[in-house]
Amino acid sequence: MHRRTRRATVPDPATFPVRPYDLVKEFTIALVVVALLTVGLAALFSSPDVKPVTLASWARADGADFTATAVSELGGTSGTAEYGPPYNHTPGAAQKLGPVGLQSAAGVRIPVDTANDFVLGPLREAPEPPAVTAALAAWDTASAARHRAWTAAYSDALAKAHGGAPAQGGYGPVPVLTARLLQLARSGGLDGQLQAQGKFYETDYTRPLLFLSDGSYLESLARAEHLGGDQWGMMNETGNYPGQAWLWLYTFWYQIEPFKSSGNADALIWGLMALLSLGLLLIPFIPGVRSVPRWTRVHRLIWRTYYREQATEGHRRE
Repeated sequence: MHRRTRRATVPDPATFPVRPYDLVKEFTIALVVVALLTVGLAALFSSPDVKPVTLASWARADGADFTATAVSELGGTSGTAEYGPPYNHTPGAAQKLGPVGLQSAAGVRIPVDTANDFVLGPLREAPEPPAVTAALAAWDTASAARHRAWTAAYSDALAKAHGGAPAQGGYGPVPVLTARLLQLARSGGLDGQLQAQGKFYETDYTRPLLFLSDGSYLESLARAEHLGGDQWGMMNETGNYPGQAWLWLYTFWYQIEPFKSSGNADALIWGLMALLSLGLLLIPFIPGVRSVPRWTRVHRLIWRTYYREQATEGHRRE
């Protein structure tokens, strides 16, 4: 015999209770509340809107530091000129992790000639008065040894002058070249020249940033905003606001020895973090370490509700 199955009665929608609902009104109220919360929280907790630092603002604010940095770029003694890969082939400059030279392995991917890219090239591209044209010609005809002698002498003179006009000396065309570069930077033209790479979108700020970082002006601004390396700057935001807190483990090593005073700190800390990350991945396979949760029984504290229910059910069955 076939048993008849009774179909469930489908309720009539007309019998459901109804009430008026203005969707547009509710949406508008929600939008206004969220907008007010967003604006209020942004005003209370957002980071300061600090204007970007440019070569023009640097040259106008601290012309002496700009000039001293330009001389070091000409003489090949700046931080960028002696950095090594990926910018140049400076011997012995690459950081190493044991016998492996990480910078050298990557090679020179962004070639930078500080004298030509930061000073001479921009001066040649801009319309120059006769004195600057003659200074460029004098530089081009001199030897590399003469270049080093000129820039070293002028750099020493600038340091002794403490921001004033240095005494006359054997500086060759260096004073004329750097003075003209300072004028070009203050006009804003140098920013555009260093950023121009012949592409449709001129968004590569590598060279302007390298030039800025070689001086002391940018570092002084960073330290004033608590962004220095020894101020946990990697995980801060502008104005010492808390930023990427998850980076504390990485930036922590820069605050202690031997990494704090090591010129090889980047490579050493990278290797250490890689080793720690590998250890984290291998925890389930490391004898002793993998048994720590079982010994500490922390999981029973976290899942205490579950274990309490299991114990109650066990008592009932008994």
